Amino acid sequence: MQIDILTLFPETMDAMLHESILGRAAKKGIVSIRCVQIRDYTENRQRQVDDYPYGGGWGCVMMAQPLKSCLDAVISAAGEKWRRVIYLSPQGRTFTQARARALAEEYEHLVLVCGHYEGVDERFIEECVDEEISLGDFVLTGGEIAAMAVTDAVCRMVPGVLSDPACYTGESHWEGLLEYPQYTRPETWEGREVPKVLRGGNQAEVDRWRRKQMLTRTHDKRPELFEKLALSESDARLWAEIQKERGRRRLTEPVTCRPAGENDLPSVMLIFRQAQNYLKKHRVDQWQDGYPDEMAVRADMERGEAYVLCYGGVPAACFCLSARPEASYDLLTDGKWRSEGLYCVLHRNAVEASFRGTGLADRLIEAAEDLARSHGAAALRADTHRHNEPMKALLKRCGFRYRGNILVRAGEGHDPRRQAFEKLL
Repeated sequence: MQIDILTLFPETMDAMLHESILGRAAKKGIVSIRCVQIRDYTENRQRQVDDYPYGGGWGCVMMAQPLKSCLDAVISAAGEKWRRVIYLSPQGRTFTQARARALAEEYEHLVLVCGHYEGVDERFIEECVDEEISLGDFVLTGGEIAAMAVTDAVCRMVPGVLSDPACYTGESHWEGLLEYPQYTRPETWEGREVPKVLRGGNQAEVDRWRRKQMLTRTHDKRPELFEKLALSESDARLWAEIQKERGRRRLTEPVTCRPAGENDLPSVMLIFRQAQNYLKKHRVDQWQDGYPDEMAVRADMERGEAYVLCYGGVPAACFCLSARPEASYDLLTDGKWRSEGLYCVLHRNAVEASFRGTGLADRLIEAAEDLARSHGAAALRADTHRHNEPMKALLKRCGFRYRGNILVRAGEGHDPRRQAFEKLL
């Protein structure tokens, strides 16, 4: 692939286009990228390339002669090749991955013309240009940035430039989908962990997760792209699964928070049993030793620390909010708390199964924060098992920050390690 760029700023563009991946490809002879100075082809001593527009108006217009002479010289030097002359213009078709792919596959020689000032003489476009390309519905001071973008997008798909075709066939827009999220070391950063599926070593599960992420991201971030997709049978099944996960009940009535009483005990214990089963199903060693039991719940009630969130008058979530110091928090490791003085602790929080995914958990956190503020607390703290991804995601989403690790009392044979989080109020 040979690309010649007609520009008024060849040195600046050369410095950019001959670095990194494209620079190495050029040294190997896989691609040839030349930036040609248009001024070298003027016909006056001043090396003038622009003049005032007929009909008046702001600025100047690039003249046809220097552009045509420069183009002729470039074509003559390149010889007979299947080529395309492209003018970078805000009036052109919007550049896409599909167009980049077509240019890489169909042509041996691309000539990219960079306009400047108020544009170029229309007669040059009519006589010499095969196609106009735009980066989008906005205007730049010149075509150089657009030319570099087109060059990079096209050249990276030339065989041999990247180590493997999968380096670009799996990326955003190759098949109309956005790319899945990427992660690298360390495994935990700022309390945020790499998704468990990517650490499990099961490539089939990884591929399935990535495909679901691609569908979800395209639908959420670029709905106009998603509407154009012709989903394969396997993608249609994945999308149905995604919709099912998202199609849980929605909150259409007010949610109220009140202290839990004796009459709420059956509902609270049912919510805890559901949570225990959920954690067991997802292999999270938390609440798997019979905790929390009725004794713990009754103790919370007696201290006035037990609360329920009600929807339609029925308990739909529960939690414990304590203003008592937590001894295990004094032994925090691998970090430190940011607050001083009074803090409250969020314990034993869970949402009834049919309300998962409704946003009720976020309402629970909001209620706990309000209660903590009413106690005069400077912060709200909580902890959870390192594999309890939903709880960690909830805390982070609600503004909590990872502070370190603690140990809690757990039954024999169960994991006592927990990650601690804090939100300053």
